Amino acid sequence: MTHSKQAIFTLLLLTAFSIATKAQLKSVAADPKSNYIGQFNPITTAVPFLMISPDARGGSMGDAGVSSEPDAFSMHYNPAKFAFIKKDMGVGISYSPWLKGLTNDINLAYLSGFKRITKDQVIAMSLRYFNLGNINFTDINGGPIGDYKPNEFALDGTYSRMLTSNMSMAVAARFIHSNLTQGQDVGGQATKPGNSVAADVALFQRFPVEFDKIDGNFSWGLNISNIGIKMSYSDDNTNKDFIPTNFKLGPSLTLNLDDFNQMSFMVDFNKLLVPTQSIDSNGIIIAGMDPNVSVPVGMIHSFYDAPGGLSEEMAEISISTGIEYWYAQQFALRGGFFYEDKNKGNRKFFTLGAGFRYNILGIDFSYLIPLETQNPLEHTLRFSLLINFDAPSAAK
Repeated sequence: MTHSKQAIFTLLLLTAFSIATKAQLKSVAADPKSNYIGQFNPITTAVPFLMISPDARGGSMGDAGVSSEPDAFSMHYNPAKFAFIKKDMGVGISYSPWLKGLTNDINLAYLSGFKRITKDQVIAMSLRYFNLGNINFTDINGGPIGDYKPNEFALDGTYSRMLTSNMSMAVAARFIHSNLTQGQDVGGQATKPGNSVAADVALFQRFPVEFDKIDGNFSWGLNISNIGIKMSYSDDNTNKDFIPTNFKLGPSLTLNLDDFNQMSFMVDFNKLLVPTQSIDSNGIIIAGMDPNVSVPVGMIHSFYDAPGGLSEEMAEISISTGIEYWYAQQFALRGGFFYEDKNKGNRKFFTLGAGFRYNILGIDFSYLIPLETQNPLEHTLRFSLLINFDAPSAAK
């Protein structure tokens, strides 16, 4: 196993769960903000793979998609969009080599499908599989134990329906399985695969608009995803980690420039509904609030618990922007930009992509261009295949 692979796996273990016994948290009468303003303090959770955009279309628009036009990959961005889909049934398959700048055997695969059951109701399912490649485990003395293939997956199902002629909603359920350690001892303690269940609640609304004889649609979407139980990788029930509960909100504008040309513009705002860490190496709360709370309390606290106050809360919002151009609904060009504050992960990258539609088939690809050199996300590619079956009577 290369050093880069070891670093990736170690980082995943450290950010996904804590095996060592946690010290009892204590409040201290210190200045609640002075030690944290301007400091690197990203939010970490278990199973961060749930936040990776799985498909090439969304991946080419800066990971934006909460209010874009629906397709078979809408489960990840906003399952409420399925009620507006113009097809009767469809399947999507996507594949992306991940962290290609560091290693060549980590990848994300995604399979999704939907079926319209009535004029106003659609059901959909998806399977996300994250393969971490081959890892050589060693004992405490550095001796080889064996080669293993850590992996994670999530199985989703959703029900989406129209509430009014221009608004829809959806609820989704998700089972999450994370097998990072293959049952090996870590830090002298036995481990096990982590499991969790979660739910999404989503809304989508679309209005017709007209600008100087150019018609189009204005849409907005909201998705609170991964509302679920904490995950543990050991039998010690006191060591549990939040999964990435996320609040996604954003508008989009689609303009039909003429009979052949269409342009769409979109913005997504994301905020993790997970407590901000504010403890030192001894487990003492330096500032902010105790992160060892229940999931509902943690979601509420996430709006005002940052040690740096309002400025740090605002820094926890990441922004995705995207542009999509279609010619004759057959050829697409896309671009986007993703921004994350330097103290909350510092991911900043441009994205490019293209798409092609013919009859029932669709092909998309995307390419990621980070602002920093030697970024592990450099050269990230995504490839997607869509198969749609038309039903003109179901079109909105």
